[in-house]
Amino acid sequence: MLPKSPNDSAQTSFFDIANQLNSNHPLIALGNAIDWSLLEQEFKSLYSPLGRNAKPIRLMSGLLMLKQLYDLSDEGVVAQWQMNPYYQVFCGETSFQTNVPCHSTELVKFRNRLGKQGVEQLLKISVALHGEAAEEPTVLVDTTVQEKAITYPTDTKLAIKIINRLNKLAKTHDIKQRRTFVKEVRALRVVSRYFRHVHRRAKAKKALKRLRTIAGILLRELQRKLPESVLQKEADNFALYERVLAQQPKDKNKVYSLHEPEIYCVGKGKDHKPYEYGRKASVVSTLNSNIIVGVASHDIHEHDSKTLKAALASAEHNRQTPIKTAVADRGYRGSKRSVKPEVILPSAPLKRDSQEECQRKKYLCQKRSAIEPIIGHLKHDYRLCRNWLKGSQGDAINLLMAACAWNLRKWMVAFFLLEFRSGIWLFMIKIDRYDRNEIIWVHLG
Repeated sequence: MLPKSPNDSAQTSFFDIANQLNSNHPLIALGNAIDWSLLEQEFKSLYSPLGRNAKPIRLMSGLLMLKQLYDLSDEGVVAQWQMNPYYQVFCGETSFQTNVPCHSTELVKFRNRLGKQGVEQLLKISVALHGEAAEEPTVLVDTTVQEKAITYPTDTKLAIKIINRLNKLAKTHDIKQRRTFVKEVRALRVVSRYFRHVHRRAKAKKALKRLRTIAGILLRELQRKLPESVLQKEADNFALYERVLAQQPKDKNKVYSLHEPEIYCVGKGKDHKPYEYGRKASVVSTLNSNIIVGVASHDIHEHDSKTLKAALASAEHNRQTPIKTAVADRGYRGSKRSVKPEVILPSAPLKRDSQEECQRKKYLCQKRSAIEPIIGHLKHDYRLCRNWLKGSQGDAINLLMAACAWNLRKWMVAFFLLEFRSGIWLFMIKIDRYDRNEIIWVHLG
């Protein structure tokens, strides 16, 4: 059912917090600056007119923002909301609430209800908060990897997980197995740890081969004994298991996780982390104000030059003015023909370029490095380092909310600095008046 509107009654009570908190707090100012009515109009079509009353859209949207803004889990942001009055005022409450706003699983359902397009509206609103600062004609573009919350993938781990899943499935449907191989798998797990040991590598390879054989035996037995209805329901999982058991180390499009089979491996060449498992993410920020105006999550492992078009399209969607110049690194070679804006890459100056044009390109390429710390903050402060949301949609939502949190934090910092400077100015005026009064008083005395 359509969500209830917040209580607009002017009646105050003992628990009223509207007049007890610091009205100049950045979080309260941010809540007043966001156009929540626009979100209600955008998300109204996602609710059914029937059923029980839903939670207010401002409450649920505010919880998503606070979760990403302060690097909290779904359970953590719900618990913090109950204890923090500033969180409650930001989400539209006028009196202090002693109960939790909702169960943490309702945030999962709300994210699924919004989907990627709904969360894009939150990012668009965060960009609009900055006004003309977000409309700069020159933007910076870079690509990173949003890693998934999976364990480091090995063929042994995948085979053991398949065996455990098949045994659990047989127990659930009361299938009497000839053998579960539990004791043998426990011993093979220990032997398989020595893949990097010079003298025990052969035994580890034999252990992996035996684990795959056991998984195949259990899989074929369940295919014979399970009812037809269960086989149809588990057809996709069984096909995934067969694909995992048949893949080889140098195969392309390998499966690295059973619960996230669509992720891919990206070789970054870093000493501390040579491979990253997840999806590529493109980030577009303005040149001087460093506001993130567009992001894009890429489901297919593509070269960076092929990701520029989707990234700039996202930025164009969130802005009012078109982008004229995009500055990127050397990984975007070959992307100039696929997009309309001018693309500047670090390279030797052209013969036809004037000295002024060479200086301009050199300056922009030096400024391009400003996007690197932005990506670092997105990863370590705004939950982009390890994504816990499921599927391709979860990757897109987490990336959009991280960018939204960055823009909100930029607005809060700018508001705090403005209040701080105005506070110093007023403080100096008071001191000046005090000194004058003291001088007058001494003179009169």
